[in-house]
Amino acid sequence: MAESPVSKKTPGRKGSRGRTPSGKPNPIDVHVGGRVRLRRTLLGMSQEKLGEALGLTFQQVQKYERGANRIGSSRLFDLSRVLDVPVSFFFDDMSDETKSQAPSLLLGGGLEETPANFEHDPMTKRETLELVRAYYRITDPQVRKRVYELAKALAEAADVAGR
Repeated sequence: MAESPVSKKTPGRKGSRGRTPSGKPNPIDVHVGGRVRLRRTLLGMSQEKLGEALGLTFQQVQKYERGANRIGSSRLFDLSRVLDVPVSFFFDDMSDETKSQAPSLLLGGGLEETPANFEHDPMTKRETLELVRAYYRITDPQVRKRVYELAKALAEAADVAGR
């Protein structure tokens, strides 16, 4: 069966919906979806629970997480509230190669100015989230306190060594 000209996805046309010239999801959408999956998993939340909180089906959440469906700004805002992270969390740790796949760059355009570099909030890093989650899985309050004291002592030692 021949494909109709209306359904054919052409880069730069309204119907391309931000996909790459090959028709695959844009790597930025895939990255953002992966960050949604990461945070949901770190919270121990199922796709179904996240979908309920957003008024979506779990299948829609799956499509967002794979990057198959793009996440609009209002939905991204809702996700940040439900997952308790800033919107910037979804763009953290993005590789330069992925950044280069922005739709404006793929179409030959580009931003005139490069955004100023800023220091990322360590509370939004994957490593921090995993550390906090592991810390709270320690059930013995005394052991948990000793781990806390150890971390503080190591940080203080690093501060002294760095001066």
